[in-house]
Amino acid sequence: MATVTFRDETATGKSLRSFDVPDVPDSITVRDLVRLRVREEVARHNAAPSTHYTGLVRPEDADPDGSGYRLRSVRRLEWEAQADVACRAFERNGFFVLVADRQVESLDDVVDLTAASDVAFVKLVPLVGG
Repeated sequence: MATVTFRDETATGKSLRSFDVPDVPDSITVRDLVRLRVREEVARHNAAPSTHYTGLVRPEDADPDGSGYRLRSVRRLEWEAQADVACRAFERNGFFVLVADRQVESLDDVVDLTAASDVAFVKLVPLVGG
């Protein structure tokens, strides 16, 4: 079992935030890794609900703000719904994932976390007019 550091980065490689998750299987699909990350960040939000959420994908009825999303009211989130949104976003190139500085291509790719415990998520920002 590995301890994984989930890190959000800009496209230029600047680290925005990170958190560690212990006891992750050494071999795991990207889909399960994305779902694990979302489950953990939703659990952290639900432990102290507020109107601000700093997760990978935007919750329903939330508006983007500078460092995450602003919820219209204090509420708990459902991790499965957020994880489904995250998987669809990955498939639509809304973000990409780097494991040991190697971009993974598919949610079905299996990654080996014995060699790399750092997983970077890089959100892609749509260009104006693009």
